[in-house]
Amino acid sequence: MRLLLRGGTVVDSTGMRTADVAVDGELITEIGEIAPGPDDRIIDCTGRYVLPGFIDAHSHADGLLEDEAVQRALLKQGVTTVIAGQDGVSYAPGSGAYASEYFAAINGPYPRYTGGGVAAYLAAADGRSRLNAAYLVPAGTVRWEVCGRSTAPADEEQRAAMAALVEEGLREGAVGMSTGLDYAPGIFATTDEIAALCAPVAEAGGVYVTHMRGGYEANSAAGVDEIARIAEASGARVHISHFHAQAHIVAEQLEALARAGVDATFDAYPYTRGCTLLAMPLLPPDLSLLPGEAIVEAISDPVQRALLRREWFPKVERNASLGPEWPSMITLAHIGAPEFAWAHGLTLEAAAARNGADGIDFALDVLAASRLEVNAIMAVRHERPTSELAAIFSSPRHLGGSDGIFIGAHPHPRARGTFARYLREFVRETPTWSWPEAADHLATGPAARFGLARFGLGRRGRVAPGWVADLIVVDPQTVADTATYEEPLGEAVGIDDVLVAGRPVLARGALVDGAPGRGLRREHLGE
Repeated sequence: MRLLLRGGTVVDSTGMRTADVAVDGELITEIGEIAPGPDDRIIDCTGRYVLPGFIDAHSHADGLLEDEAVQRALLKQGVTTVIAGQDGVSYAPGSGAYASEYFAAINGPYPRYTGGGVAAYLAAADGRSRLNAAYLVPAGTVRWEVCGRSTAPADEEQRAAMAALVEEGLREGAVGMSTGLDYAPGIFATTDEIAALCAPVAEAGGVYVTHMRGGYEANSAAGVDEIARIAEASGARVHISHFHAQAHIVAEQLEALARAGVDATFDAYPYTRGCTLLAMPLLPPDLSLLPGEAIVEAISDPVQRALLRREWFPKVERNASLGPEWPSMITLAHIGAPEFAWAHGLTLEAAAARNGADGIDFALDVLAASRLEVNAIMAVRHERPTSELAAIFSSPRHLGGSDGIFIGAHPHPRARGTFARYLREFVRETPTWSWPEAADHLATGPAARFGLARFGLGRRGRVAPGWVADLIVVDPQTVADTATYEEPLGEAVGIDDVLVAGRPVLARGALVDGAPGRGLRREHLGE
């Protein structure tokens, strides 16, 4: 049965025009004025825009692809594909045990993956979700598989073993490799080690995606300088994750990469607060690398606490992003210990006061009780105005990414609001992009960057005959985010009809039975 999207305005990176769109099987077959046939299923798009499904260039839905609430949250924003394996830590390759332990508060557990590498992860994503997922080989997970809990630089044999795992993941369909250089174990990787792992990425035509070292913002130059050295040594193309800093810093650093001959893009979401593991800024990295029981024992011991208070927390206070007032700048989003559920949505300062403790003791109590399964929203000293975000998003190197974390009772609103917020704020209310430019930043550009526009499984990212019918129907007057820092679970509005691989997955705002999503394998590497 053919699907016919009638009466809408077709929008992609090439422009916009009033036209019907015919879909047969997984593919778009015709665009124009199309007479309906007697067996056609009609989707009335009058007054609405038909766009390519959005591709979230930075997602943490890795283990949640089968969760219907997560699917709905993304589809209501127009997201049909996520790029998983971010920040250097995820399930494959290996058993997935490290990701389930260390990154439990970000990616969650994934029972579907029980080992077997990238091929097994992508196979587990086939036909079990309404969403597509592409995957980056996470370099931290690779390091864990080869070096274990070691904080020492990798030796030549270890580098070779890690490079072989990266190469294998690329051969099995990964779109590139990621690092998380503020997380363990990535923080212990040297520049030379990362460059060695990027060599097979460059050879395969993949992308090196990095949560760069050093905390971004005013420290961005150091992280970007390391990226330039890695790219020069390996020849890899680069994508910078969640590049958040003042607009002039972002522009200056991107220009520095361009002068160095580095092919670089970046993602940035339309919020100024961040979200991460609570342990990342509050515990020494070498402590975070210990087994869970050892960490709990250490941070529960009065002597060790006194040592942390004396020697580590002064460094937290000197953190440029936090400062001495850090307990007031951290809001608890997810706490793995049920006895602390009352603290969700409170700052560490407020929760500690309610508990009769100071910020340090309360934070360590929560981390110990949760076995580090805690994530938190990180405030910034100066909220960036819309005009500054607009300046960042106006860069042609920008791609849409949410950094969406769905784990938590009081999560960051970016998980449920990012893509609708782009459209509301930066297309309709503060015109930064035209509608075709929005399609480019949120669909066509990410598809091209990550090789999804030339897949053996089908081309994605445009509304054109022969391309896969991952399509969304947007009401340009009402599309909006409703999730806020105070009420973060509100779902987006204004996108009620979505197709994945030619099959309706959201119709009139309701989920449709079926799971046409798949693990997207990057093919024809190096072409």
